[in-house]
Amino acid sequence: MTPAPALDEKPVDEKPVHERPAAAKTGYTRAVLALGSNLGARNETLSEAVADLVDRPEVRLLAVSPIVQTKAVGGPSGQPDFLNMVISVETSLEPLELLRHCQSVENKHHRVREVHWGPRTLDVDVIVYGDLQSDDPVLTLPHPFAAVRAFVLFPWAQMDPAATLNGQPVGELAARAADFPDLKPFDGFGDFDGVPDGGTVGQP
Repeated sequence: MTPAPALDEKPVDEKPVHERPAAAKTGYTRAVLALGSNLGARNETLSEAVADLVDRPEVRLLAVSPIVQTKAVGGPSGQPDFLNMVISVETSLEPLELLRHCQSVENKHHRVREVHWGPRTLDVDVIVYGDLQSDDPVLTLPHPFAAVRAFVLFPWAQMDPAATLNGQPVGELAARAADFPDLKPFDGFGDFDGVPDGGTVGQP
């Protein structure tokens, strides 16, 4: 689900069973995860994070979006640019289990939460989990900021042009998002801390 471009930061707390999002009863549920990074070797971090996310047998990779480069949305000014992408998975993990798994992958890549919406090595958010809708403050589904964040919507639309969110095509939502003009396709240059080292990028 980073904004982060991070999206919302929500620590996982144990909740009574009746307050938790409903779990998939049997089989696998399709979910969309958003990944972002603006510190260190961003592209390498994203690639390794995808591998880490699907390393568990309970999580199967279905599709991977192209990477986009974006300005930081919210948080302190002067942050390095983010690289963002989304992936589609199918999982037998319950929603909160999937969230904990995402946060464990963040921790593996030295994610710290010292500054709200601040720079980060890795941000992973659960955007949708099947058709589940939940107002749980720990894991709100669909993600409450996703519908207005082009850094999530645009790569999602490239990965799955038929995808919808809250009944609307994600591509149309992306085009209306305030951060859409700042999106650039990532060409592989300027990978470390968002510092350009050559090459050019164009508008999507």
